[in-house]
Amino acid sequence: MKRRTFLQRIGSTLAVLGITEAEWLNWGNRYYQALAQPSVRKLALLVGINQYSQNPALSGCLTDVELQKELLMHRFGFPAANILTLTEEQANREFIEAAFLEHLGKQARTGDVVVFHFSGYGTRIKVEADQVQNAIIAANTQNGQNSNYLLEETLLLLLRSLSTDRVTAVLDTSYYAPNSAGLPGLRVRSRPEVNSQLATAEQEFLKQLKTQNSLIKGEVTPPLLLSATGDSQQAAREVLLSGFSAGLFTYALTQYLWEVTPTKTIQVSLSQVETAMRKLGSKQQPALVSSKKNPQAALIADNFAPNISVGGEGAITAIEEDGKTVSLWLAGLPPQVLENYSINSRFSLVTGEPLILRSRAGLTAKAQLSTSNPTNPLQVGQLVQETVRVLPRSISLIVALDTALERIERVDATSAFASIAHVSAVVAGEQPADYLFGKLSQTPTRYNLFSLSGEAIPNIAGEPGEAVKIAVQKVAPKFPTLLAAKLWRLTENEGSSRLAIKASLEIINTLSPRVVMQRETMRTLGNDTAINKSPSTRIVPIGSKLQYRLQNLGDRAVYLILLGLKNNRSAIAFYPWQTSSEPNSSPAKPLVKQLVIAPGETFTLPQSAAAAEWVIPGPAYECEHQLIFSTSPFNETLTTLETAKNQTTDQQPIGPLLNPLEVAQALLQDLHNASPVKTEINVTAADSYVLDVNNWATLSFNFQVV
Repeated sequence: MKRRTFLQRIGSTLAVLGITEAEWLNWGNRYYQALAQPSVRKLALLVGINQYSQNPALSGCLTDVELQKELLMHRFGFPAANILTLTEEQANREFIEAAFLEHLGKQARTGDVVVFHFSGYGTRIKVEADQVQNAIIAANTQNGQNSNYLLEETLLLLLRSLSTDRVTAVLDTSYYAPNSAGLPGLRVRSRPEVNSQLATAEQEFLKQLKTQNSLIKGEVTPPLLLSATGDSQQAAREVLLSGFSAGLFTYALTQYLWEVTPTKTIQVSLSQVETAMRKLGSKQQPALVSSKKNPQAALIADNFAPNISVGGEGAITAIEEDGKTVSLWLAGLPPQVLENYSINSRFSLVTGEPLILRSRAGLTAKAQLSTSNPTNPLQVGQLVQETVRVLPRSISLIVALDTALERIERVDATSAFASIAHVSAVVAGEQPADYLFGKLSQTPTRYNLFSLSGEAIPNIAGEPGEAVKIAVQKVAPKFPTLLAAKLWRLTENEGSSRLAIKASLEIINTLSPRVVMQRETMRTLGNDTAINKSPSTRIVPIGSKLQYRLQNLGDRAVYLILLGLKNNRSAIAFYPWQTSSEPNSSPAKPLVKQLVIAPGETFTLPQSAAAAEWVIPGPAYECEHQLIFSTSPFNETLTTLETAKNQTTDQQPIGPLLNPLEVAQALLQDLHNASPVKTEINVTAADSYVLDVNNWATLSFNFQVV
């Protein structure tokens, strides 16, 4: 299709947007000039739509575009001039297709790197009388309801038509719309199936693409398509965080890519992304859609080609006149950590210069050099890496009240929550939250606690017709466990830890252990260890015998503890039991001991002699384990564990955690005690925990027992 022919076809769109044909041609020529380089080029087209004329507004799609743009520029070296963004009314169907042909199709050559991203609504659209297809919903700037549907088939043909095999598409949308709106925790990015016919222009364009693709000689390499959902019945969602909303998939994916090393495979990466989304309250399962041979084994480096091999938690986006104060973009921090990140946290540049965090608003922050004579001048685009994490001690659990509750119900619920320690109530959709409180059923009324995606926390529902204050009181005993899990999740630092730790979750069988999943500290090991291309799965069959294989690849001994959450409601821990060595002691007092891994040692948990004891029971459930390592003993934590556990005779290696909140607080105190820099940081010990990445590592394992 000739360029001028296509421009004539979108003339009405250009007029609506106030763009002349000459301006469009000049805009395109600037890109041609910018990209006329002999080296491998990197091109991106990013599309995000919040405002829809005929659908409820979304909140996070423009943030998604910004998340992707900052990532591509500062982590993967995409020139800003090569990244085209279309947002809101600019992102109608014809303009997206025109921009695709002009910006990507006309310029991508063999070996070039191309990224396409879409955030917005998806739906199912009738193509023919008996055929329905997936479509993304573009902005509608023209009359008629049919002009803003872009078929997924059209998009795939556009991607396949590019002259490079290094094409990645990220679709943060979905096509299945739940029957009801549900609870207002995580907004859904899909609309109900529509009966209107596809626009004639779109049908003609699709036919032209099919003809064009059929004329291409040789094998067409399919793109890697990363989808927010792998199940046609799942909905893509967006999450509200402090100061901004974002697509759950986009945030988790870009956050992981900030820190990941090029040796990670796509499948391992998606497993990590899914884990991150589950911690934000969603069971959304991202998927890799491709007909490539073994696409799961493709490496991050294959399709993104990072300029540098090390990752970071963000980058410098601006430098003030004094040359010492900088603006930071911190999308490399896990979202639950970012929400609680305190001033006086520290970063360092790859070149070694230290920065102190002075303020933060959402994803952006201000920091200052802590040295008066930096070795190297600061530059926009430099990666920053976390060195010290400062967390407040006053963290509470935040429960959002469903807006469907009557006013008197919300007043009573707010009053009831106010009487519970470490818990605060907010209105759903107005502030970030950890859980939702609402009605399980309308007739008769039953109240319950829900995840942000609207799934009821099991076994805590109120009785039919029960008063809201009574229902809150029944839910209250679960809050210490849920807050404990929130606290130990704040220690996750797989990307920033300087301890060299590698961990594998294995199923023991008669032949050799089968690896379920692996985790490792990326900053120290990501570029030095062998690439793991083994399948990564979250499934563990009921009755399996499990063990962790842990490798301390550093030069210091590390201490270990395992804490976890079962079915989002029950806390568990690993208890390294030992009996008293005192002779003739009656009865023998059960004790828990420190687990220590010497430098260079490989350690199994449970240790070989007791491995058979850890058999996974039924029924099916979700499980989350935190493996936490420190260069100092967990004295406070073990004392707290032992105090409660000694009240029972159950001495299984994995067992209930009877005092989870106290254990979580003791854990943070132990990590605080292990950090020698706390005396150098201007914080009050009574108000903050100070955690040094040189002295701790937390690796997270999430799996499903079936």
